Amino acid sequence: MKRALPVLVLTVAGLIPVWRYTPSQDAPATSETSAAPEPATPSDPSGTSRVVAGPTVATEKGDVQVEVTFEGDDIASVRMLKQPNHPQTTNAVPKLIEETLQAQSADIDTVSGATVTSDGYRESLQAALDGRGA
Repeated sequence: MKRALPVLVLTVAGLIPVWRYTPSQDAPATSETSAAPEPATPSDPSGTSRVVAGPTVATEKGDVQVEVTFEGDDIASVRMLKQPNHPQTTNAVPKLIEETLQAQSADIDTVSGATVTSDGYRESLQAALDGRGA
């Protein structure tokens, strides 16, 4: 019993910093998640591709920026240039990219639990889609 109290106190004292830990917001989080480019489609016989980066969208969770690769008029791949350093964002990015490739537009659903990131992703994606002709 004499050792139990100090062990308990030291255990709690050691766990407090772990409970209070939050990742640093100073370092920019860049995750390069991209879909594999698809071969050229019949609408693009030359096989040329264009890469357009959307603007950086500031959200309350962090900055979001996408880069879109076009094969002709089709979206061939999407890559996150900037994304918030948050676990829900990390889980949402592949879903957002997959939906974009299926929809071939920015008309995609919000990922549950990552609403802020989804909104920023759609805004940056739509701007990239609007700028593809420039």
